[in-house]
Amino acid sequence: MERVVVLGPAGAGKTELANAIADRTGLPVEHLDPLFWRPGWKPAPESEARRALAAVIEGERWILDGNFLAVGGDDARFDRADTVIFLDFPPVACIRRVLWRLVVRDRRRRRPDLPAGCSEGVDLPLLRWIWRYPRKDRPRVLEILAGLDPRVDVRRLRSRSDVRRYLETLDAST
Repeated sequence: MERVVVLGPAGAGKTELANAIADRTGLPVEHLDPLFWRPGWKPAPESEARRALAAVIEGERWILDGNFLAVGGDDARFDRADTVIFLDFPPVACIRRVLWRLVVRDRRRRRPDLPAGCSEGVDLPLLRWIWRYPRKDRPRVLEILAGLDPRVDVRRLRSRSDVRRYLETLDAST
């Protein structure tokens, strides 16, 4: 395991999983939100964000935390990845987790994986994105997973217990 992509809707636990894998493997984590967002949650220019992502992908070892799937065409991170993990959680679980981390876990503390000048928050567009993810984004993710080279270790985790069991396999192999 040298190059890992972690995908899923907001609130699925992508960052937590990426950090847990990093703790077990020593791989560096690259959070995609800071590449694609500017202060105040303004989108970064797409060409700039894609160049920054390409620079990360050129590295020999990484964990990429985030979606930002290319619309049409190839997405080079999948060409380079040896492991792809899809957190395929139901929307209700993701919304509950987003609210929990906002109100309980983080309580106005700045998360290090967020872009500079962006604070954690919940708004209608975020909730809509999470709710619509199974219909809008999930089919694209499943299409990408189905088209990956058979040598890529693809994991589709559907629950917190799936994640726990997966991490236990990493503990056993390290």
